[in-house]
Amino acid sequence: MNTKELIEYIAKALVDHPDQVKVSEIEGEKTSVIELSVAKEDLGKVIGKQGRTAGAIRVILGAASANFGKRSVLEIIE
Repeated sequence: MNTKELIEYIAKALVDHPDQVKVSEIEGEKTSVIELSVAKEDLGKVIGKQGRTAGAIRVILGAASANFGKRSVLEIIE
C-alpha cells in the first residue's frame, strides 16, 4: 500500500460520504504532496477538534513515507 492509498483508506473510514473522497498526489524528487478533498459537510470530521485528527493523519503519513525514503505533505482541500 502506498501513501496515497493509505490516506484514501483513512479518509473514507472517517467520513459520512466516502464516495466523495478524492486523493491526488503530486510527486517531486524527494517530496510528494498529497491533496485530500472531501465533501463539505465531512471537512470537520477530517480536521477534527483543534486539528487533532488532521495532525494524527499527518503523523501516520510521515511514518509511512519514511519507509519509502521520501517526505510527504498532506494538504486538505476545502
